[in-house]
Amino acid sequence: MTTVYFVRHAKPDFSIHDDLTRPLTKEGLQDSKRMTDFLIDKQIDHVYSSPYLRAIDTIKDFAKRAQLHIKLVEDFRERKVSDEWIEDFDGFAKMQWQDWDYRLPDGESLNQVQRRNVAALRELINQHPNQNIVIGTHGTSMSTMLNYFDHHFDYQFFNRIKHEMPLIICAKFNGENLVDVEEFTINELN
Repeated sequence: MTTVYFVRHAKPDFSIHDDLTRPLTKEGLQDSKRMTDFLIDKQIDHVYSSPYLRAIDTIKDFAKRAQLHIKLVEDFRERKVSDEWIEDFDGFAKMQWQDWDYRLPDGESLNQVQRRNVAALRELINQHPNQNIVIGTHGTSMSTMLNYFDHHFDYQFFNRIKHEMPLIICAKFNGENLVDVEEFTINELN
């Protein structure tokens, strides 16, 4: 059994519109330490992350305390919405979940996001059988990966977790089959 702890990043500073370099807020940094306390006794073997700063910074304290190196995986990056900042993110997200091929100019569809994220995840699951892995990730990326294995992870799930930052989803895989999922919000990380 391979256990993957998907760690959705803590609260980012939305005043920074550059997706790659958007940092965590002060609250986000504090919450990432609570997440560390939750994960530290889980016998994690490997730590991977999206290359986006907010994902890295959410798991950085954990990796340091666990004495593990964070390996960046480009394909775990968040969905590219567009080259332009959009004001109606909720409307955009709903459209994408209704039509998985819908995308804005220079943006990605959910099908594209799912394909690259799942390919990277499957590679890690096969590389690390019977090990425990942390992946620093994002709401859309994580939701599309989980949806690939279980269609109950749909728009309602995505919409419910959109303000849950950080969020940990513990997913257990038997080979490439998802067999169990547990969800931990910041309020459950004590």
